[in-house]
Formats: sequence, structure tokens, C-alpha cells
Amino acid sequence: MTIDKSLKVKRGMNTNRSVLTRVERLKVLQDSGRWDEGDSPLGLPKVRVRKLTMKKKKKKAKEDEDE
Repeated sequence: MTIDKSLKVKRGMNTNRSVLTRVERLKVLQDSGRWDEGDSPLGLPKVRVRKLTMKKKKKKAKEDEDE
């Protein structure tokens, strides 16, 4: 049986994940001060995953030529 193309792992993670692992969540919570080292790792609060978008650079050279 073959694996669907959408399920294959390509060279690294090119897309943003919508879910963090427990270790990643703990690190984010520690950085924000919402979790301390002695606290239970069970029942963690939700952590918002911020998706980064790259803004397209404006082409200044093309605008200068038009003037």
C-alpha cells in the first residue's frame, strides 16, 4: 500500500504546524511566566501558535525607472 502525497515527509518542515509538542508548550509558558519548574505538566493552558508570514519587498528600482 502506498502513502498519499500529502502525508509524505518532505525535506524538513516547510509549513507551519498548528500544534506544539508538550516540551515546546512548556518552553513558551516558562518564557511568559505562566508555568514554573515545580508545576504539574498535566492540564497545561492553551498556547497560541503564531504563524509567521513574510512580507513581500517592494521593488524600488522599478518605481524609480517609471519616474
